[in-house]
Amino acid sequence: MKRSYYSSDIGDFKRSTVNEILGELSLNHSFDLDDLQKNAWVSQIDILQSAINEDIEGKIYFEFGIPRMGKRVDNILIINGLILVIEFKVGEKLYLKSAIEQTLDYAIDLQNFHEGSHHSKLVPVLVCTNGEDEPYSLDFNENMTNIIKLNSSNLSGFISYVSNLPIEVFLDVEAWEKSRYKPTPTIVEAAQALYKGHKVEEISRSDSGAINLSRTANSLNLIIEQSKESKSKSICFVTGVPGAGKTLAGLNIATNRMRVDEDEHAVFLSGNGPLVEVLREALTRDEVETKRNRGVKISKKEAAIKSNTFIQNIHHFRDDNLKSELSPIEKVVVFDEAQRAWTKNQASNFMSRKKGIADFNMSEPEFLISVMDRHESWCTIVCLIGGGQEINTGEAGLEEWISSLSNSFPDWNVYYSDQIIEEVNYLNTESYRSWLLNNGNREVNLHLSVSVRSFRSERVSEFVKKLLEVDIEECGLVYNDIKKDYSIVVTRDLTKAKRWLKNRQRGSERIGIICSSGAKRLRTESIDVAHSVSPKFWFLNPIDDIRSSSFLEEVATEFDIQGLEIDWTCLAWGANLYLNEKKEWVYRKLRGTKWQSINQNVDKKYLLNSYRVLLTRARQGMVIFIPEGSIEDQTRDKYFYDGTFNYLKTIGIQEI
Repeated sequence: MKRSYYSSDIGDFKRSTVNEILGELSLNHSFDLDDLQKNAWVSQIDILQSAINEDIEGKIYFEFGIPRMGKRVDNILIINGLILVIEFKVGEKLYLKSAIEQTLDYAIDLQNFHEGSHHSKLVPVLVCTNGEDEPYSLDFNENMTNIIKLNSSNLSGFISYVSNLPIEVFLDVEAWEKSRYKPTPTIVEAAQALYKGHKVEEISRSDSGAINLSRTANSLNLIIEQSKESKSKSICFVTGVPGAGKTLAGLNIATNRMRVDEDEHAVFLSGNGPLVEVLREALTRDEVETKRNRGVKISKKEAAIKSNTFIQNIHHFRDDNLKSELSPIEKVVVFDEAQRAWTKNQASNFMSRKKGIADFNMSEPEFLISVMDRHESWCTIVCLIGGGQEINTGEAGLEEWISSLSNSFPDWNVYYSDQIIEEVNYLNTESYRSWLLNNGNREVNLHLSVSVRSFRSERVSEFVKKLLEVDIEECGLVYNDIKKDYSIVVTRDLTKAKRWLKNRQRGSERIGIICSSGAKRLRTESIDVAHSVSPKFWFLNPIDDIRSSSFLEEVATEFDIQGLEIDWTCLAWGANLYLNEKKEWVYRKLRGTKWQSINQNVDKKYLLNSYRVLLTRARQGMVIFIPEGSIEDQTRDKYFYDGTFNYLKTIGIQEI
């Protein structure tokens, strides 16, 4: 895959005509090319040819791909061992915050995901052609400078300045250009890129150390095509560790089938309300911005209609099909976090209380399969299953799906990976494993075993697993392996935790405080779980918005953040789960003014899983805040916190 639309030695670039360069740019541009883009390229070519002296050696790139973001940086200029990441704002007078953030994000993306840039020196440059002169200096912090603000007049002087600096480290430009790009987009970035028509190969990692999501897509596409051809009904279980890309795989297959055949009416369904809200809002905002940049006016309401059709709440899908016995229009449905579908008791109680249906006697999985079973010819269900992630009362897990298929829908073709049989987090009942072995179809590419959320270390999910199993020795070994690439620290001081987060935030990277919904006594630390956040504001709004995660005022719980992620988290650990002197977890809930023990195993599992979710939400690192407790407050006894803190210290986690 060609990484840039145009690349050349600086000498050849200087000698080429504008039309020659423009022709190559246009030839490699895969989307509709409008006059606005052509004029921007012409301006950049003129400005850069004038700004670069004849005697300067190096290489120049136009429209260099940034896969994680599904975007392209205007120019990269490699001179004197430095990589200048240049973003142009032609005709702009002001160095807007959004433009600064965009330029920084491009440079950060290169540093994090482009192997040739991991240890190279990067200089993010914002050129507002009509902007005022701003002072600049090349002060490197972890091989990157802060933003350099230039205009069309002083760009030449800056390039000359850079070219005359002493070379500290030689950069092999050819090796840099050929080095691998291993992007791991956030789910919001991935949804935006896929929605625009990018392929999963363009925005995801494909190296041998991570799961190749395109293989999962190929397997699912093949199953769907076989179902169409044979007029049969199929269900696929896509499993994976936390952060492995299950939602990305689901979004990919849904957008892919939309392009293959609109009559399939592929849809992405999720029972995760915050995820649906955030993705819908992100797609809507991006659609409005994209159209505005192209000079096309579209209201936010108009953009929302399209995104709301593509991404739907699974409960709305369920309710719509309660009103009718006709087959739904959708032939391909992707159920995200299908393990959270309700048991028969939970569904029956809800239908009786909220919908006035007294005789509803199906679990949610059974009903959803029955809805798709109304089709006379073919259909395909794709279930995205996270093992060990059921966090709420009445969530059925994978077992209820298998139970429904075995008892009520024996003619469906079932596809699964070996991991479902081998891993107890998926199926605990031997009879279900036996049924699946005898009646299902094994497909190796339907399990995603490597976490790609934590791009700095793929073993974070393993660390969390060992941590919650209280396997001190193994957990310590994994921690020692990941700590250089993925920061984990612990503190008893929330102010220090917030400072740690702020010191690590760059560009549009998001930071935030998260905690268990049952950690109610964190209120004394100004962490109030009773206050509900607005997910679309918490995840998407800018840093200076008081509702944003990065403002570090509002706190998200496991219900707000499951299925989503941010770059750096502060996990505030509550007294509802603590380690005693026997090195065993103690499970509790607060009733009035007293803690009560949780005795039911299923409720213990929900609580432990809530911490599993919280511990796997950070892409780059986390600080774990454990309060000191109080001798004057029986609900915050020091004993409730010290055991957990000492456990983390024993593992080797650094205290700040």
